[in-house]
Amino acid sequence: MSSNNKKIAIITRHAISNYGSVLQTYALQKAIDKIGFESEIIDYIRTDEDYRNISDTLIKKSSWNKNAVTRLIYKSIQSPEYIKMGKEFEKYRKALLKLTAKRYSSLEELKHNPPDADIYCTGSDQVWGTIGNDEIDPAYFLDFAPANKKKIAYAASFGKTKINTDNKEFLKNLIGTYDWLTVRENSAVELISSLGTYNVSQVLDPTLLLDSGEWNTLIENDIKNDYVLLYQLHSNPQMDNFAKQFAKKSGLKLIRLTPLFHRVFKSGKAVYLPTVGEFLSYIKNAKYMITDSFHGTAFAINFNTQFIDVLPGETKTRNQSILELTGLTNRILNSFNDFSFIENKIDFRYANEKIAQERINSLEILKKMLDDSR
Repeated sequence: MSSNNKKIAIITRHAISNYGSVLQTYALQKAIDKIGFESEIIDYIRTDEDYRNISDTLIKKSSWNKNAVTRLIYKSIQSPEYIKMGKEFEKYRKALLKLTAKRYSSLEELKHNPPDADIYCTGSDQVWGTIGNDEIDPAYFLDFAPANKKKIAYAASFGKTKINTDNKEFLKNLIGTYDWLTVRENSAVELISSLGTYNVSQVLDPTLLLDSGEWNTLIENDIKNDYVLLYQLHSNPQMDNFAKQFAKKSGLKLIRLTPLFHRVFKSGKAVYLPTVGEFLSYIKNAKYMITDSFHGTAFAINFNTQFIDVLPGETKTRNQSILELTGLTNRILNSFNDFSFIENKIDFRYANEKIAQERINSLEILKKMLDDSR
C-alpha cells in the first residue's frame, strides 16, 4: 500500500436515487483510500437531476407531456414518490461517502470555484453518455479541472454502444484532455478507439474491486428465508410475469426490491426502500435472483448468487460486458418461457478466478494512475 498525502477529487453520478450509483461511488472511494490516497467525492448534482426536480425532467420524455392537465396529474403522483426516495438516498450518501463541503449544481459553479485536489478523477457508471435533458455534460469530463493538474478516468462508461455523429468531435476533444483513460465496458474501448484515441484500458466496475467479505461489513442482519429475488429497474410486464411464474415453479416466494412506491403493488412481496445493508443482504442470500440491473448482476456474481439476467434494451452492453468477462452469458434470459435456470445452476469457479485476477489487475492500474507523475 502507498502512503501518500495527495488528494483525489472524484466526480461521478453518485446522487442518482439508485443503489448501484451510491455503491459504485463508495467502492471507488474505498479502493483509493486502501491504496493510500485521500479521496473526496465532488458533490455535483445537476439541477435537472436533483430529486426535487427529477419529475420535471422525466415528464419531458414521457407520454404525459401532452398538456397542462396531464403534466399536473403526473407531477402530483410522481413528485412525492421521487422526493421520498431522494431523501432516503441522500441519507445513504451522507453515511457512506466523503463529500465536498460545497455542493455544485452546474459546470459554471465548478469552473468558478473548483474543489482543491492534486488529481481529478472521473469515476464510473454512465458518466459519458447523454444525461438529464439528453446532453453530454463536460463536468463529467473534468472540464473544470485546473490545466496544470492530472486528470484520470476510472471505469467510465457511455452506457451505450453508439455515439451520435454530432457528438463525436466534441467527445474527442473532451477525452483528449485526460492523462490516463480506463473504461468499464469492452464496447467503450471500441468507442474511444473510433475517436482516434487508443491508450485506453478496460477495468472492473468499482463494486467488483471489493470482495464479498468487504461488502459483508455493510450488512447488519442476514436474511434467512428462502426466496426468489426480483430486482428490476425497467418497466417490463413480461419480466414481472416471468418472475411470478419462476417463483411458483421453484416452490419459493417472490420478493421484489424497489425504491419506487408504485411498484409495491406488482407481483411478489415488496421490500420498499431497503437500506443499503438490506439491499446487499437480500442479494447475498437469495436462492435465485432475477434482474435487469448491471449492478444487480455484479453483486450476484460477487456473492455467488444464482441469477438470471434480463438484458435492459439499449443499455444492455453494460450487462453483456460483465457476463462475457466472467463466462456467464448463458445466464441471459432469451425466452420468457425458459425456466431451465431452476435446475441449471451456476458453477462460479471460473467467474471467481476471473474476477479475482481482474481485481488485482484493475487495482494495479488504479494505483499506477495515482502514483505516476504527470
